[in-house]
Order: sequence, then C-alpha cells, then structure tokens
Amino acid sequence: MTAQQLEQPTRLLRTSDGTRLAVDESGSPDAPVTVVLIHGWTLTRHTWDRVTDRLPSALGGPVRIVRFDHRGHGDSDPSPAGTATIAQCADDLAEVISERVPEGPIVLAGHSMGGMTVMALAERHPRLLAERVSGVALVATSSGGLSAPGLRLPDPLAKVFNAGERKLRAVLARSSGRRVSPRSGWMRPGLRWLLFGSRPAAADVAESADWVAGCHPASFAGFRQSLAEHERGAALAGLPAVPTVILAGLSDRLCPLPHARRMSEKLPEAGFYLYGGAGHMLPMERADEVTDRIADVTRAAQV
Repeated sequence: MTAQQLEQPTRLLRTSDGTRLAVDESGSPDAPVTVVLIHGWTLTRHTWDRVTDRLPSALGGPVRIVRFDHRGHGDSDPSPAGTATIAQCADDLAEVISERVPEGPIVLAGHSMGGMTVMALAERHPRLLAERVSGVALVATSSGGLSAPGLRLPDPLAKVFNAGERKLRAVLARSSGRRVSPRSGWMRPGLRWLLFGSRPAAADVAESADWVAGCHPASFAGFRQSLAEHERGAALAGLPAVPTVILAGLSDRLCPLPHARRMSEKLPEAGFYLYGGAGHMLPMERADEVTDRIADVTRAAQV
C-alpha cells in the first residue's frame, strides 16, 4: 500500500493570525518518526508527491509524512499584508508541528525556500529544534546571497533579467488578483530554463508552471523580497547536531553549487550530495535519490 493510498483528506489548519494552511498527512500515525516536507517559493506541497509515495518503501517500514502549502501558495490562504516572509513561514511551520505533530521525533526536509524556512526556524524556535528535530535534509536551497542571482548567465544578461524581475515583482505587489496568471502555458519555456536541468519531462514543466501561475500575486512579490533579504549562514550553526544532508543539482540556476558549498562548510558533518544534469527541482528530477537520502536521515533518527 502506497503513501498516497494511506493519505488522509487535506485539512485546513488555521494559524494564530487566522490564515488557513492546507495540510496533508499520510502514512502510519503510529510510526516512530514523522517526516515534515516543506516546499519552495511559488510551488506547492505537491512538489513532494513522488518522495511521499516512495519513502515508505525506501525505509522498509512505517513512517508518517506531513506536508503543507505555505501561505499564499497552493490551496492555502493568501498572505495577509506584511506576512509573506520566510520568518513567517518558520512560525507557520512551528504551528503545523504543534498542531499536527505534537510529540515524537521529526525529520525536516526543505526544498528551496523550504530549506530557508528550516534555517529561520533555528533562529526563531531553537528550543523546538533542539527538543524535537532528529534529522534535516536541505534540498536545492541557500543560506543567502539571493538579492540578484547570477542564474549562470553572463553578468550583463543577469542584470537585465533581474531588472525585469524587479519590475514584475512591483506589478504583482499591487495586484488584487488571486493568481499570478490565469494561464500557465506561456510560462513553460522560461520555467523549463529556470527551474530544470537537462531533459526534464514535459509533464513536470507543465505542472510546475501551473503551481507558479496559481501563486497569489502579492504573496509572490512579498516572498521574493524576503528571499532577497535572506541571510542565514549564521543560523546554520543553530541546527541541532543530528543527521543532516545537503543536496544540490549541478545545473541549478537559482541555488547554484557555490551556495551549497557554503552550507556544507558551515555544516561539515553533513552529507553532501551533488547531481549532474539536475536543476532546481530535485524532488521531481531526482525523486529516487532525494527519497533515499531522506530515508537515510530518517533511519538514523530512529536509532
């Protein structure tokens, strides 16, 4: 029986400021460890679908999996004004844990902004990490230096791209709509280049474009500003001394190899895994490998 077959209906969790977050739970409620999967900017909890399906088999035993949509993303409510920040994501994660995983060891796996959310959790909720977190996976993420990404482009082209992105962000910040775009097809070529490595599946590109198009516009803009301000290299030292892995795609344009190396230098005991030909969407592009590394950390957390 797969994790999908054991999955409970999506439920809404109302946070302390009234924002409702869509939360999925799957697997065995009696499992010794709960894995909490945290998605990236403009994406949704479904980024983790393949990992959720594969993880029980990879572990060869029961596991409970919790994943949720950040505010302003997927099926969650839009972000109230001023709350589209990574710090708020960390507070939301703390509330999800308190409400849905009130006891037992936890493994946190964060992709992109999800990994940054784990770093912010270390800043804002250090006791929670110290007492509950038994493993960490940082997937295609960064500890800082995102204000003007190079995107693996020549400097003049990167400057043009970033200038255009800032203008788009300003337009979206003023939008009163509920979606970035009513259609996603026009986004696919650009997102294929931006998010994926070599030879991505067309269905993966299309699905990712749907997620980006469905993001709340003002939340899109607010979180992009928070990403630009994200500097949490020091927060890595606040992660508990538990089994940890850092995963990076060698073709990632958004969180490229130097970002992963900086995190590895801050966390020298962490496993460090690189994937040739893979871009930013490792949970989709390298689902088996990402699942195996999360399984390694989860298995170690059970010892």
